[in-house]
Amino acid sequence: MRHLILPLLLAIPALAQLTDAQKAAIDDLARKTLAETGVPAASVAVVKDGKIALAKAYGDAKLNPKTAATPAMRFKIASNSKQFAATAVLLLQEQRKLSLDDPVSRYLPELTRAREVTLRQLLSHTSGYEDFYPLDYVTPWMARDTTAAGILDRWAKKPLNFDPGTRWQYSNTGYVIIGQIVEKITRQPFIEFLRVHILEPLGMHSAVDQSAGKWGDTDPIGYHNFALGPARPATTEGSAWMYACGELAMTASDLARWDISLMNGTILKPASLKELTTEVVLKSGTGTGYGLGLVLSTDQNGHRRWSHSGGAAGFFSRNITLPDDRMAVTVLTNGQGWAAASLQERIMDLLLTPSEDPEGKVALERARSLFSGLQQGQLDRSLLTDDALSYFTSQGIADFRASLGPLGKPTSFTETHHTNRGGFTVRSFIIQAGGKRMALETYIQPDGKFAQYMVDPAPAASE
Repeated sequence: MRHLILPLLLAIPALAQLTDAQKAAIDDLARKTLAETGVPAASVAVVKDGKIALAKAYGDAKLNPKTAATPAMRFKIASNSKQFAATAVLLLQEQRKLSLDDPVSRYLPELTRAREVTLRQLLSHTSGYEDFYPLDYVTPWMARDTTAAGILDRWAKKPLNFDPGTRWQYSNTGYVIIGQIVEKITRQPFIEFLRVHILEPLGMHSAVDQSAGKWGDTDPIGYHNFALGPARPATTEGSAWMYACGELAMTASDLARWDISLMNGTILKPASLKELTTEVVLKSGTGTGYGLGLVLSTDQNGHRRWSHSGGAAGFFSRNITLPDDRMAVTVLTNGQGWAAASLQERIMDLLLTPSEDPEGKVALERARSLFSGLQQGQLDRSLLTDDALSYFTSQGIADFRASLGPLGKPTSFTETHHTNRGGFTVRSFIIQAGGKRMALETYIQPDGKFAQYMVDPAPAASE
């Protein structure tokens, strides 16, 4: 970027704590990502321990005249709105006003094969209704205003793309149908139902229906680029095109408040939250990786993830919640491409990296020292508890010397894992010496003494 990117901090009460190093690293990642992608601005919120730990904005909300982005600015979250639509349906189900397994024909019988399609299939993209908005740019006809009824007349009365429940295919059309059903049941605008039952109870006061009218003069401008060219103002959608499937705009911190509510179960009853976050399965038994308005996954380290992305003209959003870790990361940008996704993943990697472990360095040096001494048949008794000393019989020390001594100085001595158990810190190590690979399992007291120091042969690491 050819100008200085300044982070602006939004004051939020009861912040959880990130370390100074983590905050500095996030600042660096944000600046680097914007510079690499040419996207003008990013608004970021981080939830740690179930509380908002950071809310910052980087870059420019507008390029001409140049206007710095602030955390108080609303960005369009686009398809991240879908989880709110799904929640609206679940709330109505709790009120016994509808069921997820109701056929669409109960509410909108004029739509294609409405007796065969359920609300659950609409919310999980398994209905077969053709998506009206698959493109990543605004066509001339989408720049003109429309209505929800107009969208359904054109796309929800066409033949289905596939038999309901047999395939997964993303469809914004299904969510427009959902919005119309909610309005028919509640007899109020869809956004008003969201505001009364979700947004206001959670204190999400910045949230607006950006599809209903003019985007505010104080809000960011959305940008796009042609190939590697400069950021240019994007053509925006006409009124109502984002209705129910992507209508919301809000601050990153308000979307983070929603993530916290999912962790805490403050809006939905437990059974409804389970419906929202349970993978929908096709009739064939194949999983879809999708719940109701949420992408569901588990990373390689076993962390459950509830996530979604969203793209509107000139805006892109990524939102991810790790419910078991009570952590979430929200990234909203006013540009197209991979900036939001890249920055979110970089922040997640940073937060999931084990924090600095100064005690680990001391334990490693002491473990090395004990190993070196035992190779020579010597035992540093000051590093061991009485229980550990009883383990090291004269025969044991002799066997340590005889089996380890000939291996020579270790070529590597690495901690692989640490946890807590029974009042001890459990630290596991892999040692390589003399062509041998060994596992060392230690239990360490708070005073640093080893209550256990056991070496065993270790199989070769898998490729």
